[in-house]
Amino acid sequence: MTKLSGFFVTGTDTEVGKTLVSGALILKLREQGKKVLGFKPVVAGTYRSANGDVLNEDLETLRIASQLAEGQLELCPYVLDLPAAPHLIAANQGITIELNTIMQALSQIQKQSDYLIVEGAGGFLIPLNNDEDLGDFAQQINLPIILVVGMKLGCINHALLTQEAIKARGLKIAGWIANSLATEMLLLKENIATLQARIDAPFLGHIPTLPKALQKADNSPYSIEALRFAAEHIQIRNH
Repeated sequence: MTKLSGFFVTGTDTEVGKTLVSGALILKLREQGKKVLGFKPVVAGTYRSANGDVLNEDLETLRIASQLAEGQLELCPYVLDLPAAPHLIAANQGITIELNTIMQALSQIQKQSDYLIVEGAGGFLIPLNNDEDLGDFAQQINLPIILVVGMKLGCINHALLTQEAIKARGLKIAGWIANSLATEMLLLKENIATLQARIDAPFLGHIPTLPKALQKADNSPYSIEALRFAAEHIQIRNH
């Protein structure tokens, strides 16, 4: 595999906005005239579309942002049905998540794009199998990392622990994004200021709580309008 260009998007926890940010980053890079695709090493949790197809909402969001038709490219090698820790669901299904398989799938996507937005699953150190975790995958691809901080009570500790884990792997944090969730947290500005003082990476923006009209329903991807809303609140330099 040749050297990758793009970003690896990780988060302080699950359900903190990695997919929203990943889709928004794809849009912003496409605005710069680049051919950009999204990728996920593993997803857990599927639903059936109106025509009976088995889909994952994260992958469909990446597909919308990447301007791909349904089924046009395989954006993820491991699509697991139940929304739980991937290594546990895989084991229950008699599957072993293999890092080599993930890298081969990523290599195929790389051939179709100039830049990749690779979205992690859950937090930075979730296990993939008995021996490897997502941090090992991040080291393999060696992309600059964008950290998504879900703005809720406890996020300061989660963000700083994640920063330490990323640095311990010898990886670079290109920047971090504050993402407000369904309910805006108490002392939001003060929490962001604390994180700015303690995270040793550029602050790339704060995404406010999505307006009700842009919030997504369960078992559905983000709309292109929601991704554009998020993109307006993110600043990234030309890459």
